[in-house]
Amino acid sequence: MPGKPAIPTTILRSPLGQVRGLGSAKSGSAHWWAQRLTAMALLPLTLWFVCALIRLAGLPRAAVMHWAAQPLVAGLLIALVLTTFHHLQLGLQAVIEDYVGSEQTKLASLLVMKAAAILLALVAVISVVKLAVAG
Repeated sequence: MPGKPAIPTTILRSPLGQVRGLGSAKSGSAHWWAQRLTAMALLPLTLWFVCALIRLAGLPRAAVMHWAAQPLVAGLLIALVLTTFHHLQLGLQAVIEDYVGSEQTKLASLLVMKAAAILLALVAVISVVKLAVAG
């Protein structure tokens, strides 16, 4: 409202926050929600995959390849792979941020972990595509 004095932001900060000049990281809730959403997405995808494996047990390789070549199945397999590796990356990131000591080690660990997760997810997706194309 015009004429009303603005509240200084220093009043809203804790004494420690004023000294450090630090505020909320503003990424904790987004990280928490991403972990919960990937976990909820993994529930039906994993159940579907386990049921499919049970049904496919004992069938010849050609039947499994024909099954995997269906567009819906290939799409669900890729969704399972991507969701799994994203969930894995989120969980390992939280562990590294909470338990690794120095900032340099933390940064290096995060970079190596994320690169490994991306590389493994890429290999898995290429494998699903190769299986789908071959079937």
